[in-house]
Amino acid sequence: MNFERNKTYFNFTKQQQKGILGLFSIIVILQMIYYLVDFKNTTKIDPEEQKWLSLHSEIDSIAKLQNQKTIKIYPFNPNFITDYKGYKLGMSVTEIDKLLAFRKENKYVNSAEEFQNVTGVSDSLLNVISPYFKFPDWVKNKQMSKSVVSSNVNSFQFSKKDKIVVKDINQATQEDLIKIYGIGEALSVRILKFKESLGGFVSMEQMKDIWGLSPEVIEKLNESFKVKVLPNVKKIDINNASVKELAQFPYFRYNLAREIVIYRSMHGDIKNAGDLIKIKGFPVDKENIIGLYLDF
Repeated sequence: MNFERNKTYFNFTKQQQKGILGLFSIIVILQMIYYLVDFKNTTKIDPEEQKWLSLHSEIDSIAKLQNQKTIKIYPFNPNFITDYKGYKLGMSVTEIDKLLAFRKENKYVNSAEEFQNVTGVSDSLLNVISPYFKFPDWVKNKQMSKSVVSSNVNSFQFSKKDKIVVKDINQATQEDLIKIYGIGEALSVRILKFKESLGGFVSMEQMKDIWGLSPEVIEKLNESFKVKVLPNVKKIDINNASVKELAQFPYFRYNLAREIVIYRSMHGDIKNAGDLIKIKGFPVDKENIIGLYLDF
């Protein structure tokens, strides 16, 4: 190869050399800019617009959660609606206050219609919440018995043969008691246990002393049962029994048993039921009933 001939092609003047060096420098700078500078399109967002977009996104998420959330209502007795419960159900303050005032009079609503009459809730709200109303069994049975009676009166007259057979309450079994509307397994056991603790019932008035029996249920019991024969109960020796022995009697509690012993020590023997009402804390209205369980 003839290098001398080719050498003439690489002979540049100083001006040409400067031009080549400048061109090379431009190429290097452009390459650095290409690799180091981000040429993606960036748009500036106004701070107010950015704040609005974030707020809008938050509102959308809250609305989505509210749409997904469903309020589940469980069956409840409308007679015991609290302020908070009524608010959650959509009742106004006035409607809740009307119900609470009605309950302070020791009255109860026994149907959706009565609830609306007392509170004044709208038909639309009543239609939403009334399917969840849960009344005691004796209310349902009472309503059912009323509907049966009314339908029977319209169709035929009652036969005189359909008479209620009255039984002795002291001979009643659990099955007999459960047949009474409003009495279930728990109440029937409670009645039998109270009878056992006393040794037997001496009056149907004692049904009022059994917790959980409503006036309507007691009325039904009086229709089907009575005390035919006074039971042979083991009487308490009121003048010699200790505080502990007296306190075991269902009608006496520890405080009353102590008062009885104090009375004996200060006034001597208790001669009759009339002396009992002189004792502090003695239930005067039960004097005659309690006296039948005591030996003077």
